[in-house]
Amino acid sequence: MNADRTSDSVARIDELRREIAHHDHRYHVLDAPEIADDVYDELVQELRALEAEHPDLVTPTSPTQRVGGVASAGLETVPHVAAMLSLDSSADPVAFQQFDARLRKALGDEGVRYSLEPKLDGLSIELVYEQGQLARAVTRGDGRRGEVVTANVRTIAGLPERLSDATEAVPALVAVRGEVFLALDAFDDVNEALLAVGKAPFANPRNAAAGTIRQLDPALAASRPLALYAYDLLEPDGGGGEMPFQTHGEVLAGLAAWGLPVNPEHAWASDADEAWSVFERFAARRDTLPYEIDGVVVKLDALAARRALGSTAHHPRWAYAIKFPPRKEVSQVLRIVTSVGRTGAVTPVALLRPVSIGGVTVSRANLHNREDIERKDIREGDMVRVERAGDVIPQVVERVEVAGERGAPFRMPDRCPSCDSVLEPRGPYTVCPNAFDCPAQRIGRLVHFASRRGLDIDGLGERTARQLVERGLVTQLPQLFELEPAELETLDGFAEVSARNLHHALQRARRTELAQLLYGLGIPEVGAAVAQTLAQRFGTLAGLRAASVEALEAVDGVGPVMARAIHGFLHEPRNAEVLDALEARIETLPIEVVEPEAQPLAGVTIVFTGALERFTRDQARSLVERLGAKAAASVSKRTHLVVAGSDAGSKLAKATELGIEVVDEEGFLAYLEDLGIDSGELTGDVA
Repeated sequence: MNADRTSDSVARIDELRREIAHHDHRYHVLDAPEIADDVYDELVQELRALEAEHPDLVTPTSPTQRVGGVASAGLETVPHVAAMLSLDSSADPVAFQQFDARLRKALGDEGVRYSLEPKLDGLSIELVYEQGQLARAVTRGDGRRGEVVTANVRTIAGLPERLSDATEAVPALVAVRGEVFLALDAFDDVNEALLAVGKAPFANPRNAAAGTIRQLDPALAASRPLALYAYDLLEPDGGGGEMPFQTHGEVLAGLAAWGLPVNPEHAWASDADEAWSVFERFAARRDTLPYEIDGVVVKLDALAARRALGSTAHHPRWAYAIKFPPRKEVSQVLRIVTSVGRTGAVTPVALLRPVSIGGVTVSRANLHNREDIERKDIREGDMVRVERAGDVIPQVVERVEVAGERGAPFRMPDRCPSCDSVLEPRGPYTVCPNAFDCPAQRIGRLVHFASRRGLDIDGLGERTARQLVERGLVTQLPQLFELEPAELETLDGFAEVSARNLHHALQRARRTELAQLLYGLGIPEVGAAVAQTLAQRFGTLAGLRAASVEALEAVDGVGPVMARAIHGFLHEPRNAEVLDALEARIETLPIEVVEPEAQPLAGVTIVFTGALERFTRDQARSLVERLGAKAAASVSKRTHLVVAGSDAGSKLAKATELGIEVVDEEGFLAYLEDLGIDSGELTGDVA
């Protein structure tokens, strides 16, 4: 293979992995996606195609080999009874036909019958019942471990605390999969209630459901009419019990008999054409359903056939999600304006002639950045195709060609529209460098600081933050805690009671979790998950501020770039003044500091190749990575050890050629024992 082409592929694979990881973080952790599902799917498909061409570059941490996101701050995490995987998916009928062909090749025509159901746009949940009693509810998380949200899930109307055994016996341990969601009417009610108290509304029902389930107050969850549909059952007793059902249809009937809510919208199909017809019927009814759906899930009906097919590390081989294409309409760009965010990025926004997309009136659409608007060549007066996928701000997809003269090309401003500073190009973005004194950035920082994942200050939304900054009441975050009720009462929309309520909320926020404070500060590269990790590692803000770049880089999930960004933020002189003032005004709740695990394999690179019998390669890779090693996908001069199973092939040959130490399974186990590591850790069989 051409070396230049291989080099280009390696670079593109790395770029795609970073981009997909960014969007996974936005979706699973921040509940704030910024691209449409189909754009995300295209990135994943491109990565899969490149990895298929270069299988030696596939790693266990590639987005194609894993699912989900990471835990949010403040919630306990536990392992799932069995992995909660993603679904293979596409909006392409040819791709679905290929899925059907794979199943028929493996099972024969007689073995294929499909169950179809709407793909609810909510939050996946694992419900575990022990002796018929609800023991815990866990979010999907990263697919292996999830967040415990039992108290919030218990508030869902219609969800049984105890399963009924009146008509169907209940096994000792039952693990049920379901989807938590908000019906559209309920979503509207929740947003109206938020707006009434000056809080920002949710962007869509999925964010509302996820945000409600993952917050820490069951009373708040109880105040919002969440719903849940159970859609699958794991083998009872952790896989050791006898499954009382033979088909998915029987599973759904059994779940209903136990008292669990099950979606009545269901259909069956015997082949791909019939399944696609069912999908089209659901698509035609999409806007009449009482909840948001983003596709149709197709599953094999026979449970024995499912077990025979098994799963990849990413998805079951027996299920497929046919996705709806994003909703798109044509509108006219009336004006192009720019807005400045809390980081200083200047974003072009198209003001549109109002158009209804999927029942929602859209009058603004994101144009992302300088490079995006130049590439699409969007100008004022143009007709454009606008896309709204449920989870993201509407965006301009492309210009629609029409006859006639066009307006002048759009040019990003030279000066900040908020503070008049000279703007700077940074990659595809245009940025205002006046980080501390730009009013728009100050407003953005206040809103982020007060957000749900920050200090969660009721009543401090964008409208209030704007007034505080524009009237000179707040220029830096610590001044929030010096505001008096009389000052707040002067703000538009405030009276004595609302001013007192906001003052109380500000005083309550003076006692907070360190992870919430770190997230609220808006430290570059630090989302909720990294904030939680930093809080657990350093314990206090003072401890974090005292950490060196090397100490930060040693934290799990913090690489060299992030470590330098965090250290630079904490030690910038004006930031340091703000942090000093916050430390004097805010008490962070005690947290148990988690010391880093001993890593006897730090700096060691290990490659696993061939078929292993006593453990899987994923188990081995996971263990050595936990011990500090790098589990590489290919052999190079930097490899220290190769573990070779049967049929090891080219990697073994290359290791021999380079003189790298090679061991078999027994040799690897002996290697671990020499380090004092029980080989049972590979499979979780440690006593």
